[in-house]
Amino acid sequence: MESLQLFLDQFQPSGEAESLWLQQMFSFVSDHLSGPAPPADDTSLTGVYQLSVCVVKQLQQSCVSHSLPVSYRPVCVSELLSRQHLSCFSNLCWSTNQHRAWVREAELSAPGQVLPRVSLLLIGCLREGRDGEWRLTDSSGSVRCECLSPSPLWLNRPVFLPHWNYIPHDAPGSEAAGGWVELIGPPVVLCPGAEQGLAVGPEEGAGLSKAVGVKEAADFLKNRSRGQRVSLVGQVVSVCPQLDVSGTSFFCFSLTDDSAPVSLPVLVKGSRLWWAQCVCVGQRVCVTALRVCVLRGWRENNILCVTERSEIHTDYTHPAAHTYTPAATSPPPVMSQIEDCEKAEPERDTGQSAARMKKSRVISYQGTVTEVVSEGAGLYVMDRRVGLCLAYQPALRRKLRTGDTLELHHVHFLYRPCPDFLPSMLCTCLRSSVRVTSFSGGGAGGLLPRLLHTATCPGDGALPRLLLQGGRGVSEYLWSAHLSSKLQHSLVPGVLKQCVCVLSWKLMECVWRGQEGQRRDIYCEMLDEPHSCPLTQYRADQAVPQVFSVSALIEGLQTDSWSSVSLRSLLPPGGGLSSSQINSALSWSCRTLTSDPPGDTSRRPLVVGVLELPSPAGQTLQLRDGTGTVACVVTETSEGGGQRAAFNTAWIGCLVCVEKFTMVTERFLQSDFPSDQHLDQDKYITHKHCRFYLQFSLDQLHILSPSIAMETHLRGPEPGGDVTEEEEEPSGGKRRRRGDPRPCVSMVIRVQQKESVALRNSGAGSHQEEAGLTASFSVTAAVIGPVVSWGRDPKNRPLTDREAEPERKDKQLVLVLSGVSARWFPLLQPGCFYRLIAANTQEPSVLIGCAVSGRRGVELHADSTLQVRTDWRFHTLTRPLLLLHTCTQTRSPPVSTLSEVLDCSSEVVCFQAQVTDRISVTERSRGSCAGVSAGVCAGVRLTVCDQSGRSLQVYLDLSHTPYPPGLLPGNTLLLSAFQRRVSRSGGVYCSQLQVSSLTVTSLGDSSCVCPPPAPMMHLGVWTGSMEQRFFVGRVRGHVVCLLLLQLRWSCSLCGGLYTQSCSSAQCGSSSSVFQSTVKLVIDDGTGEAHVWFSGAQVRALLGLADSQWEGLQRALRVRGHIRVYPQGRSLVCDSEDPLLHFLLCVCSSEVVCRQLSLTCRKQKAQRSEEMKRFSRGDRDFMTRVTPPLKLTCTHLNSD
Repeated sequence: MESLQLFLDQFQPSGEAESLWLQQMFSFVSDHLSGPAPPADDTSLTGVYQLSVCVVKQLQQSCVSHSLPVSYRPVCVSELLSRQHLSCFSNLCWSTNQHRAWVREAELSAPGQVLPRVSLLLIGCLREGRDGEWRLTDSSGSVRCECLSPSPLWLNRPVFLPHWNYIPHDAPGSEAAGGWVELIGPPVVLCPGAEQGLAVGPEEGAGLSKAVGVKEAADFLKNRSRGQRVSLVGQVVSVCPQLDVSGTSFFCFSLTDDSAPVSLPVLVKGSRLWWAQCVCVGQRVCVTALRVCVLRGWRENNILCVTERSEIHTDYTHPAAHTYTPAATSPPPVMSQIEDCEKAEPERDTGQSAARMKKSRVISYQGTVTEVVSEGAGLYVMDRRVGLCLAYQPALRRKLRTGDTLELHHVHFLYRPCPDFLPSMLCTCLRSSVRVTSFSGGGAGGLLPRLLHTATCPGDGALPRLLLQGGRGVSEYLWSAHLSSKLQHSLVPGVLKQCVCVLSWKLMECVWRGQEGQRRDIYCEMLDEPHSCPLTQYRADQAVPQVFSVSALIEGLQTDSWSSVSLRSLLPPGGGLSSSQINSALSWSCRTLTSDPPGDTSRRPLVVGVLELPSPAGQTLQLRDGTGTVACVVTETSEGGGQRAAFNTAWIGCLVCVEKFTMVTERFLQSDFPSDQHLDQDKYITHKHCRFYLQFSLDQLHILSPSIAMETHLRGPEPGGDVTEEEEEPSGGKRRRRGDPRPCVSMVIRVQQKESVALRNSGAGSHQEEAGLTASFSVTAAVIGPVVSWGRDPKNRPLTDREAEPERKDKQLVLVLSGVSARWFPLLQPGCFYRLIAANTQEPSVLIGCAVSGRRGVELHADSTLQVRTDWRFHTLTRPLLLLHTCTQTRSPPVSTLSEVLDCSSEVVCFQAQVTDRISVTERSRGSCAGVSAGVCAGVRLTVCDQSGRSLQVYLDLSHTPYPPGLLPGNTLLLSAFQRRVSRSGGVYCSQLQVSSLTVTSLGDSSCVCPPPAPMMHLGVWTGSMEQRFFVGRVRGHVVCLLLLQLRWSCSLCGGLYTQSCSSAQCGSSSSVFQSTVKLVIDDGTGEAHVWFSGAQVRALLGLADSQWEGLQRALRVRGHIRVYPQGRSLVCDSEDPLLHFLLCVCSSEVVCRQLSLTCRKQKAQRSEEMKRFSRGDRDFMTRVTPPLKLTCTHLNSD
């Protein structure tokens, strides 16, 4: 109590508030600062009284009014850590105006995140912590302390912090406890000791008085002697980050002076790691008691290393030391110098148009952090213009915040390393130093924009660890970091249980497959001259892939669906179309965009999502992410090497990246355009609609996270094993069990035939389904073996002996799938084996179908029918999973070629062919049909062909079926159970039945469909052939003469003659079209034929220029039409008509009577012979004459 009274008498409080505050300060010093005594020397203060007096005097000097700061209270470390949960700052020296000015400045760098001011006093002792930390310690505990420019004189001395920030730890559950204190300014040393003197030791030359320069130290390094120590003085040129190798922590810094052309590194480890915060580039230091050690792994081997007696003296000057005149040091570069780097950066072209190898520049930079892009990935933005990547260094102990001012030395400047980031990037390596010169005034809110540290991504900092393991370049790393942020927002919640950093890195390795990572040599990177590291050279590729979410992809297609097309471009060339022809041609069109078009150097898109079954009415798989779903027409490579429709159910639930795909936009337009002159008037459009989907092959997918079934498929068949065995989780160490734990029964089947999905009246067959139209289809399958019971879902494990009976007679089973079960339609393919699983039961009878009688023609039959329930599952059994005898038991119906279909006499056919054309043939749906949307054509005519060039037309009725995507020119279709029919003219075509099925088996490019050329035909053979095998063929012959030329202006609505107006009184249309027709005789040496030409073919046949053709149309405007018979007289105009003479000259010219190559279609069935009368003198003769072959030209070939 005597000490307390002496203490109060010392300051003579003027009131009760000051007295209580002084008592509180005395008690605080007594309780928290009297434990570890400061070092004793002649000038040090001892005892609680003297220390308390020193504390209060320093507080009075620091306070603005130089009075006792009674509004501030001291806080111990334990109370700060346990009770202060919000970021804050304290500054005893500031007035209110100074604080307001600081708040305005801090708001500019960290809007809305300015630290609140608190009236707390921090007093303690600065000590060395673990791994080089500085910690503020009192008797209650310690807290990590971050300093801007610490001095070795502060260590192990009691200090008072006049201005500081406190940032609590914001990651609950982390190993790190508490937060940290940031010293905005230097602390006030309460018990100042003597300045550091000589580090005298037994070793000769270890003191400051005998400190040597870099050149002498280099000689000492070469001629080392055991037990000898040296003191080194010089200027710091580089400070490497602290590393931990095999449990040993160390860092290096290099010194130089004007006596040596190179720098000399110093290795610091052990109890001297706290030097790391004291050493900065440009500072002159003296290090004592250094010894020579061998650094294994570095080719130079010898290096100066600190000892237990080593001391560091910062800002050192000594008259006995080597004279050193520092060169003029340029200030850190500002933005103008960054711009100069952008202009002058050297680059080296590797011969590729998109990717170039560039060399980075090593610079120094000082700036302010304006954005935390990803703390876990070490990505920041400085000064709103320059990117900063710290991933090639160990993670900083202190988390950077918006508003921090940094000083970077030996940092690599890169220009456009990745198009997803800022053009100017600064990247640090193991030679770079990152020093905070000013702490941010923003609090923990500056940490919130982190993209890679959330509850769904447990691996904060996973990307830098993957970078250390894989050794990838900076371009690949930046792309992976950007991809992680994209996936964080677009992946479905179930997938986000995995680390998106690992997924993005896996995808990056798939995209840059074939490129090996570079192994890093840490010692050479830190110490070698000249410097070399993974950042010395980098790949600048502006055509790197770009990841799109499903919704962004669909929105982009929707935006360009109609703006990217001109309606006139959808019409066939040549014009002359009537109103009905124009509206029919516009009713359907498609636009396809390939993700990687040849010759295109732009960024190709990638899509990441989960493959899933479609909705009940869907006919294709769908790709889903967190933003939406898109239908996908999918094929895969069959075991024989060709393409086929997707059949493997193991793909369901896999997280995949689609690298190569085609984006399809199908446009449906309902219009009433009177002519092609009105195409720019939207009032004639009554409805328009678009469908969007993707086309790709499963071979172009990268599996990022496989399903359990896919893991089994990729692993292949394994002998023995139980379905209850556990498997490793692909993304981590947790284990999961295979299959569904519920009991089930299964049956192995082979699909023989399937119908197409149709909307049928379901009635009230199930209590779970309401009456009405329901999507449904049926599958005819062969049963391979008996029903087998399981303890859990076996999924696609290899077929067992008890599931197959080699000698059993094939049993046919009809599976009916309706409602939700109809979603399996895209993956049930004829010829494939499946394991049908009925869950939640051990009763085999549920998979035994009931007999249903019916009639087909006059034949009575009975098939077993099985209704597939909602919770039943199908698992594909590929050939490696089957038993040998099972593969040969049953066969699918044979698939014919198109030529076989044309030549056979079967009524129902199954064939495969490529689509070459598609048109709408029936009235558009007004919304009354269940299977199609309003404005969508319910009738479609497909023209298909095979490699022989022969073609066939297939008619589809989509009025009661869900719309099937993928019916595009260029795609190959499998048409099962279609009816083969013969027209009245003798042509063969196919039409759809209720049991028909349509499947896309191979994908093509619809933008450049080039069907095989039609077969070459000789006119003599074609005329005499009675078979109706060839209706389209190529003819090469000479034009003998023209029999007819007709030019006419017709009404676009009714087709009547049009002069000044339509000739029909009921029409009254004001639009007209120009139509032309030519009939000529062609001879190829084997026979003759009459060939009809129309439209644009007429102008090319007559050899008229565009101006002549337009003048001819103008000349006929008033007359309306003209008919010319070049082999007789005109029946319309007299012989004095100049237009008639001009046309007669054109028809008989050598330009017309020339060699032609045509593709023609044979007209309707022609008679083999006809009676014809000939007159000779006064006698008449009747004879049988073979009529000429009648052809219609479909294409006038250029050759």
